Amino acid sequence: MTNLLLPVTKDAVTPETDRPAPEKLIAGDPVFTTWNIEERDGLYAGIWQATPGKWRIRYDEWEYFRMIAGVSVITGDDGTAVTLRAGDSYVIRPGFSGTWDVVETTIKDYVIRL
Repeated sequence: MTNLLLPVTKDAVTPETDRPAPEKLIAGDPVFTTWNIEERDGLYAGIWQATPGKWRIRYDEWEYFRMIAGVSVITGDDGTAVTLRAGDSYVIRPGFSGTWDVVETTIKDYVIRL
């Protein structure tokens, strides 16, 4: 029988690091660290951390996340800005574009559906 319970902790998997593509970078030198806990059938779940910086974003997928630590500001191309802090939850829908500004190192847990 397959184990249907998985530990949801960043210590359970090997992290991956990345940065925004140079053409998307607006400010700073943000570093992303991602702990992918689940990847299956177009569903991704895990923990993501980013250091301060600002970059352009464009979503083709659906994402739900909950902020664990830090402060980030997500601003849509229409100028609508949302400041997110530890304890806040948010949904980004396909078609969203704008900027992500990490003001204080941010950690979130996420679920992405392609």
